[in-house]
Amino acid sequence: MPILNKDMTLCISLAGRPSNIGTRFHNFLYDEIGLNFVYKAFTTDDIDGAIRGIRALGIRGCSVSMPFKEAVIPLVDVMEESAAAIESVNTIVNDGGRLVAANTDYEAVAALIADHALDPDSSVAIRGSGGMAKAVVAAFRGAGFDDVTVIARNEETGSALAERYGYRYSSAAPAPSTSVLVNVTPLGMHGADEDRLSFDPAEIDAADIVFDVVAFPADTPLIRAARAEGKRLITGAEVIALQAARQFERYTGVEISADQVARASEFSRAG
Repeated sequence: MPILNKDMTLCISLAGRPSNIGTRFHNFLYDEIGLNFVYKAFTTDDIDGAIRGIRALGIRGCSVSMPFKEAVIPLVDVMEESAAAIESVNTIVNDGGRLVAANTDYEAVAALIADHALDPDSSVAIRGSGGMAKAVVAAFRGAGFDDVTVIARNEETGSALAERYGYRYSSAAPAPSTSVLVNVTPLGMHGADEDRLSFDPAEIDAADIVFDVVAFPADTPLIRAARAEGKRLITGAEVIALQAARQFERYTGVEISADQVARASEFSRAG
């Protein structure tokens, strides 16, 4: 990586619980490609001030994670369709003081549904109703899935999300015959809930495919339990690598290969 200098372009992330994954992913590629960029993770209790700082200081790009994905909406200038359609932002690009918001989570999940050849006729249970859940539910609708249940403790947000895309809402466990289980809650994430399963063992046993969006760690209790049962898996490591790759390309204007994404992802998780 170049020595810090006055011409270096800064990109950042804003998250309630920052990790080193994005920092290592982006800086690995800056170094490999030879870009005069640097990436740094932050958290904040003043999201308005943080977004003003992006504009005022000329910070080129900002990755947005929980719990800020909806809070930043009134603070940006332009909402791309990927963010406007689901009212959730995970990427901000600063074009000369004009803040443009997008959602590469949606793009990543849509790509993984296609890459893993998930059958649109499958029954799907999606647990969660926050900003990331909006991206996941929209991606399944975009891929032509009709038999989907949104499961959430918050009836207001859960039922609204399900209704928006023509799906069912439930506060209870999925039907025992559900084929695809998707966790979009913090259950299994490092912290207070890291040992909790987001679906019961019986539900996992009945499923064919288990998809956990939690990225840190990627080897969550849900993924471990599903692997032990021989289920097909989609992990949060895949999601975060693809969404970060699309952010990288937006920030830098440089297209990267699948091999570069894979190596940056491996490096990001090794530290």
